[in-house]
Amino acid sequence: MDIQIGDILTMKKPHPCGEKRWLVLRTGADLRLRCLGCSHEVMTARSKTEKNIRSVQHAINSST
Repeated sequence: MDIQIGDILTMKKPHPCGEKRWLVLRTGADLRLRCLGCSHEVMTARSKTEKNIRSVQHAINSST
């Protein structure tokens, strides 16, 4: 799955604050995500996260 920094991930289950959307801050074998509801940051394994993604809203790349 193509996940880049700045993308917004919509998950299947909500965070305890009620928000389902997360901002990608770091990619690699792990993903660092920030909840768009309460700004809580987590670092999770990419494989576990990819199973829980409903949709990806790609960031607009302004360098092109």
